[in-house]
Amino acid sequence: MSYIAIPIPREAGKQDIQIEVTVNNEKQALHYKVELFYWDDCKNPQGHRADCIAELLAKHDPNWTVYYIGAPTEQFVPITFVEKRSKSNLSMSY
Repeated sequence: MSYIAIPIPREAGKQDIQIEVTVNNEKQALHYKVELFYWDDCKNPQGHRADCIAELLAKHDPNWTVYYIGAPTEQFVPITFVEKRSKSNLSMSY
């Protein structure tokens, strides 16, 4: 699969991103969201951050799949999700 980078304006908090693309004259709608997960929301905020992310994601909406985990800060980690119904569009091979 090929990738195209699209700059998204950096805003604090949750972002809802809907993209419509045309590939070989076929339109596809993709739905992403970016959420900030705060370390303080973990049961053990001083523990290993990978365990914290796993804990936070275990409670997340199952209709969304993790697409990208961004660079963490001292307060949070931004995580990008793709809606599962859109995921099939992403797995097309060319």
